[in-house]
Amino acid sequence: MNFALFSEHATAVELCLFERPDDAAESQRIQLRERTDLVWHAYLPDARPGTLYGFRVHGAYEPQEGHRFNPNKLLICPYAKAITGTIDWDDSLYGYRIGDPAEDLAFDDRNSAGHMPKGVVVDTAFTWGDDRAPDTPWNRTVIYECHVRGMTMRHPDVPPELRGTFLGMASDPILDHLLSLGVTAVEVLPVHQFVSERALVQRGLSNYWGYNSIGFFSPHVAYATGGGGQQVDEFKSMVKALHKAGIEVILDVVYNHTGEGNHLGPTLSLRGIDNDAYYRLEPNDRRRYMDFTGTGNSLNMIHPRTMQMIMDSLRYWIGDMHVDGFRFDLAPVLARELYEVNRLGTFFDIIQQDPMIGHVKLIAEPWDLGEGGYQVGNFPTGWAEWNGRYRDCVRRFWRGDQGQVPELASRLSGSSDLYAASGRRTYASVNFVTAHDGFTLHDLVTYERKHNEANGEANRDGTDANYSRNWGAEGETESARINATRERMKRNFLGTLILSQGVTMLLAGDEMGRTQQGNNNAYALDNEISWVAWDLSSEDRALVAFTRELLGIFRSNAVLRRRTFLTGRPVPGGEAKDLSWLRPDGTEMTQGDWDDQSNQVLGMLLHGRATDEVDERGRPIFGNTILMLLNAGTRSRAFAMPRVEDEQGQWRVLINTAQPGRPLERGKRVNVNVVAHSLMLLRYEKPRRDAS
Repeated sequence: MNFALFSEHATAVELCLFERPDDAAESQRIQLRERTDLVWHAYLPDARPGTLYGFRVHGAYEPQEGHRFNPNKLLICPYAKAITGTIDWDDSLYGYRIGDPAEDLAFDDRNSAGHMPKGVVVDTAFTWGDDRAPDTPWNRTVIYECHVRGMTMRHPDVPPELRGTFLGMASDPILDHLLSLGVTAVEVLPVHQFVSERALVQRGLSNYWGYNSIGFFSPHVAYATGGGGQQVDEFKSMVKALHKAGIEVILDVVYNHTGEGNHLGPTLSLRGIDNDAYYRLEPNDRRRYMDFTGTGNSLNMIHPRTMQMIMDSLRYWIGDMHVDGFRFDLAPVLARELYEVNRLGTFFDIIQQDPMIGHVKLIAEPWDLGEGGYQVGNFPTGWAEWNGRYRDCVRRFWRGDQGQVPELASRLSGSSDLYAASGRRTYASVNFVTAHDGFTLHDLVTYERKHNEANGEANRDGTDANYSRNWGAEGETESARINATRERMKRNFLGTLILSQGVTMLLAGDEMGRTQQGNNNAYALDNEISWVAWDLSSEDRALVAFTRELLGIFRSNAVLRRRTFLTGRPVPGGEAKDLSWLRPDGTEMTQGDWDDQSNQVLGMLLHGRATDEVDERGRPIFGNTILMLLNAGTRSRAFAMPRVEDEQGQWRVLINTAQPGRPLERGKRVNVNVVAHSLMLLRYEKPRRDAS
């Protein structure tokens, strides 16, 4: 086994070997005498899988100059494939003396090894068999955002010993549910080894979401049934099972910062290995960190070795762990070469040119907390983005805000205003209404204010910009009228989301009415508030059935999954437009209609020949002409049926969120009544030709 560690400014590096995970002292300390291109290394011929190790790094302790070396602190290897456990918080984990008036300038000489997890040498062999990536095309992708632990902790049919683990995610009850919905990819919240902040632990909480990475190569040990490297095999088993079911695995990755916090944080890994190389430091005060993330530090994307570590991590998860894509948390941080976000920065250049990384699904969370950090629509080709403007517009429209119709039309049709100019396609837009960060769908129609008291921060945390509406009462109510309206609004949101051009992303549990009791920032709650509940009411089961129905319509009609943007021009071989925006009288919207701030109704007509998919022989795959009618107003509106070319067919009602569960309606019709706060979807069916 070859052990290697990059450190540009260290004066010596020692490899420490341990017998047991909780040992406070190493059994061997080996000085790494070889140094090649600033990488310290040594070959140990007798090291085997299961070997426990860490590093001690010597050098200057000069925080004012950006150096925080302290050989008394055991450090996690940045490239460790497995880590034994979690941090045992103790004052010795800090490079300075806690409580000293000089703060981080006061050097601490206590040994931290007894409170630190160790790296584990793992056997990378795994029987992948005929595992094959599903390679679902972007325009057919349906993403399900979920938490490995939260998905299974409350599921009665998942074996108790597997709940909260990678193997639980791969169990038959979970696979069956995902397949029954029509999900093609799971996007799992961070599974890199992470730490829970000391302040949270002291309050009896944890960093449940996991956005506090400390090991970019190691699966989080708490999601395995055991340690000692077992997490690696169990993660691979999860991927293999999901692939066999035809479901891709997308990792939410946090390369913008680490769990070492600001200048008063602990010394766990990169800070003690080479603080000046791995972190962005304030140029005029190198004691402190540039913070574009709100977590205390930002990784130094300017340094080639930091960039290499991230690229090596991505390649490892693709090549060794077989994942299918990544969602990059606070992605603009990765593009900040100086202060501003540079969309043609080094990070994007390397990604685009890499033959392995450039061919998986890449999704950006296109905002960070720094100046100019809101970058929706500004990522380069090859990238999809969480479309925050889609989320906000759809929420505002359905809660009754006026003036939303013009933007809503763009969001429904793929957001060409955001993505077309850069040469990207409809699937650059990952459409979502809810995500882990914010209200669940149920809470979006149940609460107008956040209720985050359980976080222990006096309800100060979490956003106040929820664009939600409670429809008559704050929180749960016995009112049948209010509850009926809320169920309709859930259907409206799901219908709008799944029937929009672009990539659909569902939040786990939204399809069955999951609530977080009004908490819109449940990052620290590893309990029933955050876990998906599987004991469903009749309304919950009806919502699951409705979601399945919507996704079935999506799969069956090619006009709903275009790759290129609609144009508003005639379809090939006809006079009808591929897309028409309609008034209630069945005619096209005028400029006056678009300018009318009080307008809250919209019709969207998609022609069945407005497709851009082809079969295996290159022949076009046509769909059905469909009409989506949306009414966010307070009164019912009659919509006249638009003229179609042949005038021989009939309109069939597929979806009516005001009357769920009614049999499909088919027949000649002049108009339909779209009640207040509801959505309808109709399909145009041509008459069948006589078989003779």
